[in-house]
Amino acid sequence: MPIHDITLQTLLLLSCFAFLAGFIDAIVGGGGLIQLPALLIFLPQYAIPTIIGTHKLASVSGTLVAASQYIRQVKVDWKVMVPSIIATGLFALMGARLVTSLDKNVLKPIILVLLVLVLIYTFLKKDLGTDHTPKYIGKKFLIGGLLTGAILGFYDGFFGPGMGSFLIFAFVSIFGLDFLHASAYAKILNCASNIPAIIFFMSSGDVLFEVAIPLGIANIIGSVIGTKLALLKGSSFVRIFFLIVVTGVIARFAYDIWK
Repeated sequence: MPIHDITLQTLLLLSCFAFLAGFIDAIVGGGGLIQLPALLIFLPQYAIPTIIGTHKLASVSGTLVAASQYIRQVKVDWKVMVPSIIATGLFALMGARLVTSLDKNVLKPIILVLLVLVLIYTFLKKDLGTDHTPKYIGKKFLIGGLLTGAILGFYDGFFGPGMGSFLIFAFVSIFGLDFLHASAYAKILNCASNIPAIIFFMSSGDVLFEVAIPLGIANIIGSVIGTKLALLKGSSFVRIFFLIVVTGVIARFAYDIWK
């Protein structure tokens, strides 16, 4: 039973990948490493912008649900987050506008090196992110949040891979949050950076709604389970997942550079 030229079997298989992506993304980010390649492999007949637009609409559903679950369980400083959300969204749009004028391949080796350093630093610092001891409060936290949202929002709009990992690492290593709080803040800013891009893709007709909706539902189910597990197990569990996902992102970047 095809949906246009997409069979039900393909849709079910993609939904399984979306569930796994939502599960992993809810804990430490990086779900795009699973869902986007699956869409590219199983829907080769569609243009890249259509695949990306479909992926973003499906994945943001799970991210929104994960963010709402974290917010209910983790105290969020909204005086910092609201301005940071705005900065993230605006700079993501700026990055998206610039994407056509610069060669993204130039960035890949730089991002690969940064991710390797993040992995080594997190691995060696055994207590990193296990205790919630914020280094900055008030105005300093606000300025730091704005800068983090602006820089990584721009990166997400322009390039994107590893965004969740960089956000979590920034909140853990720079701001002194534990991995649980860092995941909550990262999910909020992830939504802020993705929504402007989704609006753009929808306005240009680059979204397969008949694919994005079922994948979004699967993503949400995975996200709910992943978030509950993260909240139950705590920061040490999230740290282990963070190391695994960053390793996966590094492998993906290395493959893209040397293939």
